[in-house]
Amino acid sequence: MAALRGIPRGRPTVVDGLALGVLPEARALAWRAPLVALVHQPLASDPALDAVQAARFLESERTALSGCHRVIATSGATANLLIETYDVPPERISIVRPGTDRAAPSPGSVGNAVELLSVGSVVPVKGYEVLIAALGTLRDLPWRLTIAGDRTRDPVTAAQLDAAIVARGLGQRVRVLGAVPNTAVHELYGASDLFVLASRFEGYGMALAEAISHGLPIVSTRAGAIPDTVPGGAGLLVPPDDAGALADALRRLIADTRARRELAAGARDAALRLPTWSDAGRLFADAIEHAARTHHFGRRDAEETGAVVLPPE
Repeated sequence: MAALRGIPRGRPTVVDGLALGVLPEARALAWRAPLVALVHQPLASDPALDAVQAARFLESERTALSGCHRVIATSGATANLLIETYDVPPERISIVRPGTDRAAPSPGSVGNAVELLSVGSVVPVKGYEVLIAALGTLRDLPWRLTIAGDRTRDPVTAAQLDAAIVARGLGQRVRVLGAVPNTAVHELYGASDLFVLASRFEGYGMALAEAISHGLPIVSTRAGAIPDTVPGGAGLLVPPDDAGALADALRRLIADTRARRELAAGARDAALRLPTWSDAGRLFADAIEHAARTHHFGRRDAEETGAVVLPPE
């Protein structure tokens, strides 16, 4: 809050939702500068939270967002959630999907096994234990899985993932790399045949968009914004937390080269419609400018009429 209090009067300020969501008091500072919230995933939407924690975050976020002149959502699904659950007026929301770098289509693997790739931090929302449970039923098929993602954010979940791999007898088939540099991630995309993500929620799905940009077929869930990010022709989507349905989708694509190729073609087509970083940058700048105009006009009107400018209710 000290940093927010030091913002020069009238200067547009973007606050990431991960910080703003626990700063309900930021609402009281909206009178001095236009506040813009960038919301990737509302804190209260984390499936790992219990009911009490979720309610606390929901109230905190709703209060903080009520003081923002503009709210940038990373997907239509997130925008709808903000409208329906957080009472953010639709006219105050801008949808800005993250940009994606253009990439050459993945040439795929060179061995006999189908190379599966999953990218994302090892945290409960990514559903890795569901993925391992699904793969444990597919030992009759030729596949290998690589998981790339930060293992330090939730050591308990990381340890549970390791234990699940051992318990299912998949130690020779699954490698967990931890966090890797961006260049290494792109190399992994290029050497893979199929991208899989068992998320319980995604506010956009950056790893999914990157996989599509590499022309990889997708197996994922219908959680959060994933159906917005992965069009039907590029992947198979199943209900979250359904290991059986996930296994069925993986079995179909591991066993059927033609089906993988058809979805890969759909992914390559979808990649052409992904926003670039320049596209995202223009929309982001427009949202900030809109917030600045709204704040400026509000203050000017108040000054001309002699009204007192108060924080938003």
